[in-house]
Amino acid sequence: MLLLSTTGARSGQPRTVILGYYPDRDRVLVVGSAGGSPNHPAWYHNLLAAGTGTIEIGTETVSVAVQEVTGAERDRIYAEQAARYPGFAGYEKKTAGIRTIPVLALRRTS
Repeated sequence: MLLLSTTGARSGQPRTVILGYYPDRDRVLVVGSAGGSPNHPAWYHNLLAAGTGTIEIGTETVSVAVQEVTGAERDRIYAEQAARYPGFAGYEKKTAGIRTIPVLALRRTS
């Protein structure tokens, strides 16, 4: 688990959420599943609007830039996540036709 801190897109207030993640080479990947909700999670919108944030993993805190992963790479990553944690396959089924669950790559900036 990691702590993701960013700024609220509308409120301008600091926001922090706890997310599951997994490392992928020089980046950290997070998935905006929202438990299969028909809407993307608020942290997803906040992070994309800000373009940057801070993550805390263990005792390390780093600034990160965000990039949405799309296309075949997104599909591959999501399939790997669903293989690790089968609940993610269920989330994707719940959102079919409503939204594509986003995958975001966070890269250290500091």
